[in-house]
Amino acid sequence: MTVLRAKIEHEVAGFRLDVSIEASRGVTVLHGPSGSGKSTTLSIIAGLTRPDRGTVSLGDEVWLDSAAGTVRPVHQRRVAYVFQSLALFPHMTAEENVAYGMPRGQPDRMQTARTWLERFRVAHLAGRHPPTFSGGEAQRVALARAFAMSPRLVLMDEPFSALDRKLRTELLAEVKTRVAELGVPTLFVTHHRREVVALADRVVVFDHGKVARTGGLEVLDDDGDD
Repeated sequence: MTVLRAKIEHEVAGFRLDVSIEASRGVTVLHGPSGSGKSTTLSIIAGLTRPDRGTVSLGDEVWLDSAAGTVRPVHQRRVAYVFQSLALFPHMTAEENVAYGMPRGQPDRMQTARTWLERFRVAHLAGRHPPTFSGGEAQRVALARAFAMSPRLVLMDEPFSALDRKLRTELLAEVKTRVAELGVPTLFVTHHRREVVALADRVVVFDHGKVARTGGLEVLDDDGDD
């Protein structure tokens, strides 16, 4: 079983991030208030931010070891990263956006892209561009792009915060299904208790740059989520 391990020390505006986490297959939710270090942790794991000190590994592969000077480039980590902003390319069609992360030499890239659009129920958008999508449609295309690249690790940073509760519930269920099919570690950042309950196989509670608690749903505070 492939396990993600990260030990991170990093000065962030207003506090010091000092965390150690592990994640195996399924969904590990990083939960806690805004500004507690969750997003920075994901950025470091993805290779987008270099920490002051730390190590990151996936299985036997070392992605980061600051003491040894080891840094694996972002493009070699094969990480699917879904942001709240989605980062879809506006000049590309939905089909082209989904195909973008696949190996360039793959002969069936466009057919695979269409298949993933169908799985997320947005096949009708294949030839359209992101500015014409609704918020929910854009989320589904971004998810299709993430899973189509056959990632070894999935990172999601509050991707559904801007959506209404009904649509959020639908997409959470779809993510849960696709993550189970994919069988790789997934980290999902949220400060919404409802999303934790819907998704989490394991919960890591952040508080002011540190891991306060880890475990199942029992580690959650009764914070009266939306």
